[in-house]
Amino acid sequence: MKTEDAGATPEPGTAVKTSQQARGRNRRLLVANAYLMLSRGKRYLPPVLRAILGLLLVGLGMLGFLPVLGFWMIPLGLALLATDIPPLGRWLRRRLHRYRRRP
Repeated sequence: MKTEDAGATPEPGTAVKTSQQARGRNRRLLVANAYLMLSRGKRYLPPVLRAILGLLLVGLGMLGFLPVLGFWMIPLGLALLATDIPPLGRWLRRRLHRYRRRP
């Protein structure tokens, strides 16, 4: 009869690899979802509304230390502004492309 050791520890490098793989997979999903949301926003929101919403998100993101608001609002606002400002849009596309290609 074969006994299995239920308390056996995994090999030393496997836990680190799996956490790195999960982190990489989560990052790729986040970038892909952000790209889809921005492309939908560009299609369905008028430019003036995108600009106002982007500036509002960046401005309120500066108050990220308050309970409801957060610093996560700054990159989202910059991304909305990037859809209408060509240099910022090129920078954002390069960053998204680089993060999509990362292993």
